[in-house]
Amino acid sequence: MTTAGDSGWDALAGLKVLDFTPLLPGPFATEILADLGADVIKIEPPTGDFARRLPAVDFEGVNRNKRSFVLDLKADGAPAVIARLADWADVAVEGFRPGVVDRLGIGYAALKAHNPALIYCSLSGYGQTGPWRLVPGHDGNYLAASGALGLSGHLMGPPRRMGVPVADCAGGYMAAVAILAALAKRTATGAGAYLDVSLTEAALAMTAARGVEADPEARLHLFAENDLFACADGRQIAMGIVEEHFWAAFLDAAGDLEPALRDARFADTNARRANGPALAALLADLFARQSSDAWLELFAGYDIPASRVLTPTEAATSDQTAARGLAVEIDGRLHVPFPFLADGAPAGRVRFPAPALGQHTDAILNELGFAAAEVAALKSDGTVGLRD
Repeated sequence: MTTAGDSGWDALAGLKVLDFTPLLPGPFATEILADLGADVIKIEPPTGDFARRLPAVDFEGVNRNKRSFVLDLKADGAPAVIARLADWADVAVEGFRPGVVDRLGIGYAALKAHNPALIYCSLSGYGQTGPWRLVPGHDGNYLAASGALGLSGHLMGPPRRMGVPVADCAGGYMAAVAILAALAKRTATGAGAYLDVSLTEAALAMTAARGVEADPEARLHLFAENDLFACADGRQIAMGIVEEHFWAAFLDAAGDLEPALRDARFADTNARRANGPALAALLADLFARQSSDAWLELFAGYDIPASRVLTPTEAATSDQTAARGLAVEIDGRLHVPFPFLADGAPAGRVRFPAPALGQHTDAILNELGFAAAEVAALKSDGTVGLRD
């Protein structure tokens, strides 16, 4: 396991990012940029990002490597500060409902007036246009609207939602990719860009990998042998049997424990699909006879895609994660910075943990060129800094 400050790829060193986003999707997007070396200023209201007080969002986990700047966007002195921030930045990211940023004075037009080459990304639930643009929502709503929840992940029973906020994270990834694409274009043309990224459409793009004409009732993407199975010790094993050779390997390993698996009903993919409910019941009974350890020990000598369902902590501390150097410990907690290897080493790194509210306000004002008297005035009228 590595520790904070270990060298990373720093591919985005020198990139300056304004982060006006709360909660999870936007902070996840800008954290990707920060993990890769960008200087991200997180703009927070005097009360802080609501995620600081919301246990459903891990504020520490999506705001590392950022600097916190407290700014009351509604204060009379805010426009002067916004102007200098806009001039400083290469990229700005906002995560409000359409129209809110214009009322706050941080919309694309306002910031572009100070910095024509700015890349500005709006990340919202349904996008900046269309009849749903102002509809409120969170991850479950976007998954429902994208069709993702219309496709079950299990042969038996209705669709169920994952514990991971898929639409929020997919939108964050999409926003980061869009920003990097815009940066590449700006390098070639010198032009800034306005990016409109929708969490629902990010989830829709993932759903479309199954085909947008998929019939949820047909469940053609499901296999009884490609599912989760509860074992005698209460743990689950995920089986990834899709190709025929994996089924053959599974029969070699477990066929003698349940002779019915060799029935003609399950002889090939089409037969197993036609008799899916019967096979699902048979496999559920079989796996319940032994512990997950016993099953994995049995499968170890065969080419079978079988994995124990791990907790997040188990996954972050696994031998595989450790071997690739992807888990980072800082101040007693684990982080997984942007996870890919570049030239054989982890590309992302943790330089410092999530900031305290307003921790970097004074330093940033100094970087922006505000004189001491100006800083005192901005603090006095409540434009910047924490309130007494």
